[in-house]
Amino acid sequence: MSDTETKTGLPEPWTVRYSKSKKREYFFNPDDKKSQWEAPEGTDESQLHEYLKTNPLRVRCLHILIKHSGSRRPVSSRINAKITIDKEEAIKELQEIHDKLMSQDDSKKGQFETIAKERSDCSSFKRGGDLGWFGKGEMQPPFEKAAFALKVGEISDIVETDSGVHIIKRVA
Repeated sequence: MSDTETKTGLPEPWTVRYSKSKKREYFFNPDDKKSQWEAPEGTDESQLHEYLKTNPLRVRCLHILIKHSGSRRPVSSRINAKITIDKEEAIKELQEIHDKLMSQDDSKKGQFETIAKERSDCSSFKRGGDLGWFGKGEMQPPFEKAAFALKVGEISDIVETDSGVHIIKRVA
């Protein structure tokens, strides 16, 4: 049994991928460039299911973004105003938000969405910071790495990207 088969439950050389147009996974054989919707013959279905649980192809996250004067586009979508705070001030403010969220008991975990609506500089503030579903290669690398490393319900530490500083909550 090879490493790929051990890891995914798929027979060599098959891989699992995600179709953006069909919004579902499919299976690809890089040797003959063929793809199919059904798992290939010889797949260990329970192992594939476990692999996809721990290595999702897509995740759904909320985030709180605080931009700073050095951000790629230093304008807040929430207040439609130029950002003047520096990076250190943005990190300090976001750390205070993070500490508040992490000190809450489980009955107040909905506060993430409320805070995102009140403070996030991303246009997703309207949706409580909800970015919807996304796959690998769709977000800035530091954001993607942090988002895919989270378990459902977890909140990240501060993540820096060209857009500003974020905290991320994985919801699915």
